[in-house]
Formats: sequence, structure tokens, C-alpha cells
Amino acid sequence: MTEFNILNREISTNTRPFIIAEMSGNHNQSLERALRIVEAAAAAGVDALKIQTYTAETMTLNINSGEFFIKDEDSLWEGKSLYNLYQEAYTPWEWHEPIFKRCNELGIIGFSTPFDATAVDFLESLNVPAYKIASFENTDIPLIKKVASTGKPVIISTGMATIAELEEAVQAVRETGNNQIVLLKCTSTYPASPENTNIRTIPHLKDLFNTQVGLSDHTMGVGVAVTSVALGATVIEKHFTLSRADGGVDSTFSLEPDEMKSLVMETERAWQSLGGISYGATDAEKASLQFRRSLYISEDLQAGDILTDKNVRAIRPGYGLPPKYIDQLLGKPVRKNVLKGTPISWDIL
Repeated sequence: MTEFNILNREISTNTRPFIIAEMSGNHNQSLERALRIVEAAAAAGVDALKIQTYTAETMTLNINSGEFFIKDEDSLWEGKSLYNLYQEAYTPWEWHEPIFKRCNELGIIGFSTPFDATAVDFLESLNVPAYKIASFENTDIPLIKKVASTGKPVIISTGMATIAELEEAVQAVRETGNNQIVLLKCTSTYPASPENTNIRTIPHLKDLFNTQVGLSDHTMGVGVAVTSVALGATVIEKHFTLSRADGGVDSTFSLEPDEMKSLVMETERAWQSLGGISYGATDAEKASLQFRRSLYISEDLQAGDILTDKNVRAIRPGYGLPPKYIDQLLGKPVRKNVLKGTPISWDIL
């Protein structure tokens, strides 16, 4: 499995998870708010902030009926045309440079999801360090090939994709000579429910495609993302906003700053806890061995007295013989005087 860097940040199981805050349309068409989101993301400790690069024209047709109109009552965007939704959500292209500049100033990585070839060309002019392919574009092989041809890391969300479709996407990247790939398990519902997230797929993805793996998480809270680390996730993406109460196209399933800070902290703790396969006392535990139970003399004894269950006890601390030896000791005489509180050793017999 290829390990690689996005700028100076290693993507591998040897480092804590790479955390991406997805701004999406939560800027609510305000550059000032977009820059505040960058600042809040940096303060929360994320590694990267991602935006999306498209226009309504590059996404769909300006038609307000039929399949171009969202009628699903369960959709967050019911009652809008696709064109109007993308007009509301898109990040103006002239904002990209100041957003990435603010990321750089604050020490986090700024990059984007392009949705067509013109977006890739534009992002290349800004020298972004990586690309994301959204779930709805993971079957757009020409787009994937164009992104991969930049030679930069490609992060692909796997929402809705079959194994065959993912094979085509991964092969499209590798055919360009680019092996810097991350596959993100993703459930393309907004929000997603934990029971519909199936993160056991993460290690299966890793085994099938021999890539870095992670999670693009649309569930509420941080529990699913933290658990994904135990399954091998090296990259985690969560939508991010200043406040869900402020509204916005993706606000209802986005994390707020305190929640994102918790995600960063808890995923790092989860990664640290993985360690390796270990038995016996670790170096950190050795001082605690003294608190194990062991065998002690519980009454003053004279030489020749017999050890019984009245004058021998298994107690803390752990400086005597282990309790497993008690049957070998009972009924034996001590060869010298022994005071109460003496840890039992073989030399008293």
C-alpha cells in the first residue's frame, strides 16, 4: 500500500488520521463567512479545509421541472431545482485564492473537489496540492483521469459505487502512473444514519484495492468517524460550519467548531490506542506490578510454625510469591521467625 504526503503531511497508518473540514456551501454566499470558517477549522486542529469548484452551469441545466426538480419529501433540498441549488451552494471561483491563502497563513492545507475539466484547469492554476472526487462523480472516468494526470494525490469517495465501478476508478488513476489514492467509505444520504454506514467496508476496501482508506462521514456526531480509525481509516472528512443554526445547504449534517475539535482529538486518541500486538506489562505498566496480589505472612510466626490459611493470605501489594503457589506452601513449616507483613518467598521454608 502506497504511503504519500499531501504537502508535508504524511498519509499512512504511521501517523494520526488526516482530518478534512468540508466547507461546501456553508459559507452562505459570504466570503467573510468563508474565511471565518477557515479560521475556525484551523483553530479546531484540522489538517485541511476543502471547498468545491463548480458553477451551476457546469453541473446541470437551468430547468425547473421533471428530473431537474427535487420533489423528494425526505430531501433537505426538496422544492428546489438542481440549478438553483447549485447556484446557492457554489463557491465563487474568485474566492478560491483568498480562501487558500488564508489556509496557508494558518498552517492548514487548502484544496478542492472539481466537478469538470474546467474546474481542474482552474485549480491547477492555483497549484492545489491534492484533489477530491465526490461520490456522484466516482463514475466520471474522464474527470478522474484528468485529475490523476496532475500527479497529485486523489481522494475518491465511494458512495453508491459497486466494486466494479471502483475498480474502474482506481485503474483510471493508476493508468496515469499515479498511485497516490485514498478511497473514502461514504454513504450518499444527507444526513447518513450510523446503521446505514457499514464501516466494516473500510478494511475490505484496503484489501481489495491496496490503497489508503478512510471515511467521508455524513452522520451526526463523531462516534462513527472515531470508530473508523480502528478499522484502518487514515483520512476522515466531515462537513463543517460555524453554527448549524445559521442555516446553509449542508448545515444540518455539519460539525460545529467544538465538535470538530473533539473529532480531531478523539480520532488521534483512537489512533494512538491501536499500538501493536502486546502482552505482559508494558514499560508504562511495570510500576503497577506492585499492586498485584501476592502471598504474605498475616501473623507473627516462630521457626517451626506451620503455614496455614490463617497465617498466609493473598493480598496486595505484589512483592511476595504469586497466589498460585499457596497449595504448595500450606502445611510446610517456616525455618525461621517471620513477622506479620513479610512477603512470602521460598527462603522462609
